[in-house]
Amino acid sequence: MMISAPIDTSVLPAIDADADTDASASTYAYKNHTSVLKNEVLTYLTENIKSSTITNASGGKNNLIFADLTFGGGGHTFSLLERLSSIIDENINVQVIAFDQDPDAISNGHKKISELSLDNKIKLIHSNFTNFVSYINSQHLEIIHDFSGILLDLGVSSHQFDTTERGLSFKGNAPLDMRMNYADNSLYTAGHYVNNLSEKELVQVISEYGEDRFAKKIASSIVKQREIKTIETTSELENIIFHSYPQKFRYSRSNNKKHIHPATKTFQALRLLVNNELNVLKETLPKLFDLLSNNGRLVCISFHSLEDRIVKQTFKEIKEKNKENCSILTKKPIIPSEEEIKNNLRSRSAKLRVIEKTEGGANDRKWSKSTYP
Repeated sequence: MMISAPIDTSVLPAIDADADTDASASTYAYKNHTSVLKNEVLTYLTENIKSSTITNASGGKNNLIFADLTFGGGGHTFSLLERLSSIIDENINVQVIAFDQDPDAISNGHKKISELSLDNKIKLIHSNFTNFVSYINSQHLEIIHDFSGILLDLGVSSHQFDTTERGLSFKGNAPLDMRMNYADNSLYTAGHYVNNLSEKELVQVISEYGEDRFAKKIASSIVKQREIKTIETTSELENIIFHSYPQKFRYSRSNNKKHIHPATKTFQALRLLVNNELNVLKETLPKLFDLLSNNGRLVCISFHSLEDRIVKQTFKEIKEKNKENCSILTKKPIIPSEEEIKNNLRSRSAKLRVIEKTEGGANDRKWSKSTYP
């Protein structure tokens, strides 16, 4: 579900036109993050790769190219390189172009890449994945259709949730930021939206991005409170939302499922708005499919219904436009096993979908003789 009408941002405070997006501005030490559905991701990215399909006749050194567009802690990328080292010949040069918009992920990622001596294997870029296609077009046109696999692991990392100072969680008391790239001063914070959107616009955001049935009451309470005092922190907003819920629903459980805090959906809605996540996802997925080589796969992990709905529908649209060279490999989404959920509770809502470019695609080879990187 997408916001049906544009939010009027003309009422928002001015922001710095000279946006600072320097990843060296990283402030927070990177916390542990467990990669979700790792084995399933590795299987889909590598099961159809054989050295015989990527070695050229002259025996030269060729590149096998992947992209991890939400690098995070690097778990999927590092594991992918390890898996590939066991199934391909030494003359195949594996490369991963990785993107992440989080300054913490970039700072930590460069450190880990250097420690593991993988600088010649991984190129890590500080950017939102919406810029990936233009980056390839401008910097690596020679590999425009050479990607054997592209991964998107959507949502918020454990590091981002657990770093309460960033304002993505209501479990601490922090400024209402919620920007994935907090070094980018061109982005409005959640606090800007909370204190400046009209009541009607707040209802729209909370109901469509948060799917919260009490959106009208929450929006009304926010507007009333900000007339008294600017809403500045996560704990202030959490308290407003909590008391906007009818008392009988503040602690209720449904169908014996884990209780969802009343603030969960509104915080999700604001995060999606701040980072423009759903629009970026919908616009980028078809472009990523075009970058795949023959038998290349686009792998997406989503964590809530809005994301999964977009991935599912966009894959269907891609299939409709590419009937002769496209296959959706996951008729139903792959979900974590009971064992994985037991070991990592945050994986419980994950859904994995995969689409493959098949015979007759834009590029019928799995290898590239480019000079990348």
